[in-house]
Parts: sequence; structure tokens; C-alpha cells
Amino acid sequence: MAEYQKHLYMIVFPINALVASQLEPRAFAQHYTIGSARHFQGKVIFAELDNAFRNSYFDIDGYLENTMPHPDGSPKRTKFISSYRVLEHVPLDAIKKLFLVTVNGKALELTPAEYTAENIPGLIRIFQEIEPISNLIASRLDQREFGKYITSDTAKGAGSVCFTQIDLNIEEFVGSSKNREIIISPIPDSNPYRLLDCLTELQQNEDKWVKTISLSSVLHSISYRVLRHGFWFFDGSGNMLFFPIPSQHELETTHYEWWKNAR
Repeated sequence: MAEYQKHLYMIVFPINALVASQLEPRAFAQHYTIGSARHFQGKVIFAELDNAFRNSYFDIDGYLENTMPHPDGSPKRTKFISSYRVLEHVPLDAIKKLFLVTVNGKALELTPAEYTAENIPGLIRIFQEIEPISNLIASRLDQREFGKYITSDTAKGAGSVCFTQIDLNIEEFVGSSKNREIIISPIPDSNPYRLLDCLTELQQNEDKWVKTISLSSVLHSISYRVLRHGFWFFDGSGNMLFFPIPSQHELETTHYEWWKNAR
């Protein structure tokens, strides 16, 4: 019988789950999106974890022992270890790679890097929280401040979070929407009037740092192409793990197959 390496994957979107698998990352991406009717149909984001990762919250060894090839010799594709409170029990140093998967199973591999951007203080940004909460947020905090704020405020956040940033010309949207009866939101599945109100309040009130636009995620509806910078993970100690998205030039030249399907 064929020998397969066993992997630990943490699905970040559309659910949060810890999964054992004998599939390599790109094969796992295809299986989870288009290879099984039992699984999600749509874009998927998952991380590859260090195989040595263990936490007493999970019975990892027990599930890995049962992650065995099928009688016909084909690999075990998914063995779910946990589907509850996964991210908070996974330390940032166990997350090795992040994969952005298109609806037709094309995977872009991201590796962690230092986040070195010098952010303009007070600039309004749109953040999409991904896990374990899914709020769409407008904030005058930069990415570092926002991550620390969300993981320290238990009333509005969580002990560990993953989020991304949506690219939006806020000045243009607010300017073109004022005094208009009908507004069209540049962010799918978001209320344009709520979006305008939140952005206007942040512009006019310097004491206000965060406004919730929506309690539900728009990641199902938006394209990977409108995401800015990359993905941030923060834990309750203020530690950050950043996965940058390659530049558009690199995506078009080195990762064209993924880029042309990145909807």
C-alpha cells in the first residue's frame, strides 16, 4: 500500500476547523472546493500547520493514527479533528503557510513575512474579520493597533483573530455619495447607507476609532483582488503573524493561473 505523508491543516474560511489529511496542500485545496459534494462550494482559506504541533485541547495523535489510506490504496483526504474554538488553541508559531483557494480549486501559497509598512496615523481603513468573528469594520486604527485592540477587548473581539483589509477609496466613495438619494455600495453584500454613515462618523469624530458596518462577512462575495496587503493573525499577547499577498505584477507573471481565476 502506498505511503502518504500526513498533514495538519487549519481551515480559516468559511469555517474554522482542524483537519488531518494525506493530501498535499494543492490537492487538499482542490478536494475541499470542487472534489467533494459534502464540502463547501466557494473560496476557501486554510493554513498548513507544523506537523509537530500538539495541544491537549485536540486529540491530534489519535486522529492522525486513524488517518490511513482507503482499502483501494487512495489517500485519506480529510479527517476532521475539531470544528470548534480552533484558532484560539493554535499558537501563531505553528502556522507555517496560508493558502488562498479560488472557487475552482486554484491555490496561492503565502508565506509569513515581517509587516514593515509605516502607516499614516488616523487613516480610515476597512477590515474584514475572518475568524473567530466575521464583522466588517471601519477603523481609524492601523493594522497593528487594530489587531491588538480586537484581541484585548473581549466585549468586541476575541483572544486570537485573523483579519484582512479591503481596498476602498474612502474619500471618493464618501464624496460621491453625499446628498444622493440612491447609493450603491462598492462592497458587495453591505448596506451602502450604513457604510456611508460609519465612514462619515469616523471622519467627523476623531474620538471614535471603530465602527461596525456589518456583523456578517463579505468574503463570500468579494474578489481576492480587492484585498489589500494580506492577512494578519494576532493573539492575546499582542503577537502578530502577517501573510503578504504578492504584488499585482508578481501575481500576473508568476501566479497567473491563480490570478486569472481570483474572483
